[in-house]
Amino acid sequence: MFGVLAERKISGWIQSRLGPKHVGPQGLLQTVADTVKLLQKEHVTPVNADPVAFNVAPLIVPVAALLAWIVIPLGVPFGVLLIGRDLNIGLLFFVAMTSLIVIGVLLGGWASNNKYSLLGALRSASQMISYEIPLALALLTPIMLAGTLSTVEIVDAQRGGFLGVGRWFLFGGGHGLGGLVVGVLAFAIFVAAATAETFRTPFDLPEAESELVAGYFSEYTGMRFALFQLGEYGELFAMAALSSLLFLGGWHGPGFTSTLWLFVKLFAMVFFLMWVRWTYPRLRLDQLLNFTWKGLLPLALLNVLLTGWVLV
Repeated sequence: MFGVLAERKISGWIQSRLGPKHVGPQGLLQTVADTVKLLQKEHVTPVNADPVAFNVAPLIVPVAALLAWIVIPLGVPFGVLLIGRDLNIGLLFFVAMTSLIVIGVLLGGWASNNKYSLLGALRSASQMISYEIPLALALLTPIMLAGTLSTVEIVDAQRGGFLGVGRWFLFGGGHGLGGLVVGVLAFAIFVAAATAETFRTPFDLPEAESELVAGYFSEYTGMRFALFQLGEYGELFAMAALSSLLFLGGWHGPGFTSTLWLFVKLFAMVFFLMWVRWTYPRLRLDQLLNFTWKGLLPLALLNVLLTGWVLV
């Protein structure tokens, strides 16, 4: 609910309008009111839809997005590590869980028996598969610099350095100018791919209102619609948290180590992704696919080679 409210406030600020302001002080309870409204909406299943798949699809998306949070550490307040499970293959688990989202999207679009929903689902599948590759390749840079797939160990590898930020992998993790180049490139590739993975503008073709009504969830109402939104924002915050952990030092920062640093970085990344959404226009489908296959993918492969050269 916080993500929806923040997005509406930020979009209002960017577009020089007030945004929600009537429900609660400064509109802070608007999302609560929207949730109550959705809870009262009728669950409509189209006559020709597959009822089982139609009802299961909205569950897959948020569950997959929330499972990705299992391996995301939120700091060590009072010496206690806040994490669901510190896996030695944490990043692999994260990529696997976020990849499952496309199954729910495809299932929902197909089961709706609606041409707009199906077209939106097919677009989302092609987009997620295309951008999953450069995203995974971008993750190889912090993996190679830290020598581990564990999210906790990657954060620990960024402790210390000049002003407390010198060993952040965004700045090369202490590997000089070469490390700085590969760190900045990997971060830029990851942010671009994460934006596409979460269907944010300018990569929101699966939900293009002017072409596809509402995309793959056009036929969904009430809380089933809300579950798709929950999955979308769950993945958005997960991607923002992961970028903060892998490239921005996690809970390490100038002066002191605190969970507060992680949340400052996380919300800064969320703000940036929302700012991009409300600033740039939507790409065409051919531009979107050309950008990844002819731009991001070769650049990501080159960056992996450069990272290996820096570490030699």
